Amino acid sequence: MAQLHLYVPDEIAATLRERARTRGIPLSRLLAEIVRREVSAGWPAHFFEDVVGGWDGPTLERPEQGEPEERDPLGGAP
Repeated sequence: MAQLHLYVPDEIAATLRERARTRGIPLSRLLAEIVRREVSAGWPAHFFEDVVGGWDGPTLERPEQGEPEERDPLGGAP
C-alpha cells in the first residue's frame, strides 16, 4: 500500500482529527476513505440504462407551456 503525505491548514487538520476521533477510527483511515470516495466518484454501472433510460411507460410528451407570466422585477417596485 502506498503512503502519501499532504499539507493542510491547521483548522482543517483539527477538523479531520476530530471527525476521526468521533468515529473511533485512525486519521489515516478517515483520509483514505475520503480519497477513495473522491477517486471513485462517478456514475454507477448501468446508471443511464437503468435509471435515465429505464422508463417503461408510454412515450413522455411535454404539453404546450403557453406564455410566461409577467412578474415584478427583482429588487423593488416596478
